[in-house]
Amino acid sequence: MSPGASRGRSGGPPPGGRGGGPPPGGRGAAGRRAGRSGRAGPGTGGTRSGAARSGVGRSGTGRGTDRGWRLVRAGTDAVPPSVRRFTRRARQNRVRAALPWTLSAGILVLVLAAAGIVYGTPLLGFRTLRVVGATLVTDDQVRQAARVTDGVPLARVDLDAVRTRVAELPPVARATVSRQWPNTLRVEVVERTPVAAVPQNRRFLVVDGSGVVFQTRADRPAGLPLARLGTPGPDDAATKGALTVLAALTPELRDRLTEVTVEGPARITVTLRGGRTVLWGDASRSDTKAQVATSLLARKGDTIDVRTPDVVTIR
Repeated sequence: MSPGASRGRSGGPPPGGRGGGPPPGGRGAAGRRAGRSGRAGPGTGGTRSGAARSGVGRSGTGRGTDRGWRLVRAGTDAVPPSVRRFTRRARQNRVRAALPWTLSAGILVLVLAAAGIVYGTPLLGFRTLRVVGATLVTDDQVRQAARVTDGVPLARVDLDAVRTRVAELPPVARATVSRQWPNTLRVEVVERTPVAAVPQNRRFLVVDGSGVVFQTRADRPAGLPLARLGTPGPDDAATKGALTVLAALTPELRDRLTEVTVEGPARITVTLRGGRTVLWGDASRSDTKAQVATSLLARKGDTIDVRTPDVVTIR
């Protein structure tokens, strides 16, 4: 036997082993124990799986290690202060930029909601008509003239139209209409002032200072002089002449006045109590004629002629 062969047999690995591994018997026992451990019940299944995944592989370098990840929240100390300041400023800038738009949108929504309630629902609708200053007309007459439907939104009532319709009532000289929230219309009327009563067909037509006939009565109105006219009206020449004379009378003449008769443009006669008559002529220079006639009241005579106020006669 050669020395090399002797050295090879004496220096090689023991029989049944590989590079100093465990003997065959020991390796088999260890393997059986590992097998029995791996076949354990459900309570040890996780151990087996973990052992298989975390155990050493063929190369012994851990290539079979579990790589599952878990998300955790970093503490505030993990974020640099400069980043936190920048983030806070950015958030504040976004809030400031959005605030005007948010406020505008909120205000717009409120305005639209309020407008819908005011203009589109009967919640603030017409319920009551309040009439102020009426003596010759009744509340019912004003309501009928106004022609406002119950429940219509008060904001949609045309105040000018209501005022015009109410002013068309003959006794009303002018009217003012206003809203009183939530449900009332206030109508303030200024009625015509009667200045004379025109007898016609056993009735009396009451006229104001502009000649408008605004009332018809079966009895003579107390405290009003009679104006004997053909066709009273604001455009009638005889009516205008009579009203001019009445407006020019002094308090002394007015206290004694019973009637004014107009038979023509230059044939106006003023009749006083006691049967005295003032021949007035036309309506020109009525103020002067009234002063002259007043100065002659103390004199005797049934007829005072002031048709020419510079040359007065009394008889």
